[in-house]
Amino acid sequence: MGHFADSLTFSGRKVVAAWASLPFPAFCGSSLPDTLSAHQDVPWKLLSSGREQKVSCCFAQSVVLRGICKERPSSSPGQKPPTPLHTCETPQQVLQQYLHTQFPGAFSTAHVLQQPCDTRPPFPQFFSPLLTKQGFLQDKALGHSSAGPNRAVESIPVLAALQASPVLHTLLSGLCQDLQARNVRRCSSFFTAGVEQDDFQEALEELKTLSQCYETGFGADGSEDEADSD
Repeated sequence: MGHFADSLTFSGRKVVAAWASLPFPAFCGSSLPDTLSAHQDVPWKLLSSGREQKVSCCFAQSVVLRGICKERPSSSPGQKPPTPLHTCETPQQVLQQYLHTQFPGAFSTAHVLQQPCDTRPPFPQFFSPLLTKQGFLQDKALGHSSAGPNRAVESIPVLAALQASPVLHTLLSGLCQDLQARNVRRCSSFFTAGVEQDDFQEALEELKTLSQCYETGFGADGSEDEADSD
């Protein structure tokens, strides 16, 4: 995982944030272009520690989508494709185009896997009764008899990502402020473990510098294109 994160970091950045949509909100029978075009914003949640916020840009990311059916897009012969996503030939191209639209200019890798995530017991059944056994959304107006608390969801489609984005500026700078606010001199065990006060202050400065690497304006002077020599 460390090597994978390193492949998404540059210009002094060293950490990435985890995001996931579990399950990915898709209606049963919908094609991938139809499903993605229905979401103006990426429907995922931040898994890393930090305040939830909308992400409109990122520096680099790796995204995996699994478990979406291969139904063909809804279109009529001779009709102009409704979105650029409907002109893509493969599911991976569809996801790549979607990421390019959501995060223009970002380095993005996309992978689409047919196999869904297995959620049969003992996987905790915390899912909405509006999901089918395969984890797809169903119209509550249809009143399917399969919906109910005793029905186990056997699998779900999942969207997951590792992303280097400005969200990490808030997370890292907040961590730095919390550490600065503590009087570590009162924690005798902290320094008896071998940590020196000067080393601690140096680590705080490095953390502050790292958080600044995730500011949106970082790299405006051209340092954005310089690879991290470490």
